[in-house]
Amino acid sequence: MEKLTVNKLTKKYGQKVILDNLSFQLAPAKIYGLLGRNGAGKSTLLNLITNRVLSTSGEIKIGSHNINDDDHELGKMYLMSEVDMYTKRTTIKRMMELADEAYEHFDFKNAEQMLTDFKLDQNEIFTNLSTGQRTAAKLVVALNVNADYILLDEPVLGLDANHRELFYKELIKAFQNKPRTFVLSTHLIEEIQQLVEHVIIINDHQIIEDADVESLLKKAYAISGPAKDVDTYTDGLNVLYTETMGSIKTTYVFDGLDEQRVIPDRVKIDHYDLQHLFIYLTNGDEQHD
Repeated sequence: MEKLTVNKLTKKYGQKVILDNLSFQLAPAKIYGLLGRNGAGKSTLLNLITNRVLSTSGEIKIGSHNINDDDHELGKMYLMSEVDMYTKRTTIKRMMELADEAYEHFDFKNAEQMLTDFKLDQNEIFTNLSTGQRTAAKLVVALNVNADYILLDEPVLGLDANHRELFYKELIKAFQNKPRTFVLSTHLIEEIQQLVEHVIIINDHQIIEDADVESLLKKAYAISGPAKDVDTYTDGLNVLYTETMGSIKTTYVFDGLDEQRVIPDRVKIDHYDLQHLFIYLTNGDEQHD
């Protein structure tokens, strides 16, 4: 596998900017989270990467090869999207056959086991399924297709808690059995925090964070205590959000803490999770008192 590189990618519809000058890389055999609020451009980005939509400017490469109209390079990527691409009479079995015809070496044996676990019949017609069942059927295809880059756009749409848990287990198994690059674009950040190694966060048409989860969370501190003490301790730090309950103030910081910074006796310091970091990073300067 070679790395996938996005360089200065911009997408506009008329005068409306959807994505503005994005640059990042996807490394081989790694699980990524693609995060952003509704309308941030996540789906557009995944469609650009797979050449379903053409960019206004910029380039996308796998290794040294530009993916534009290059069937060989495009054949290394598979996008599971919210858009249903199948005709009205397509069965789940035919969906798997189409994936095998396009990519070869589809894992039918594991796919059939997944169908059993999801309580799906491969002879069922895709368009007759419920939203959750359609998602499950598409996941069966996506996790067993022979591609180097598997892009999953809202992969748990309509799934109940049990089936979401099943998907996460199958994703880990697929990654362990054949290490590939997976990109998960989802709003259920709390559920994927333990799965993804690296996140790309889009806000206001641009990438605001592109880093390993571990390194991000090392800088995510919740500092609480009497308001005056908290304000003194956090002076000069990158404060994302604050909230006050009675005499206690909690300030959510995204910054490194200098070991020389004296911690007041009544101040408590904890870490907070990826979901809250995402919320605070993309909520601007909103505060809560």
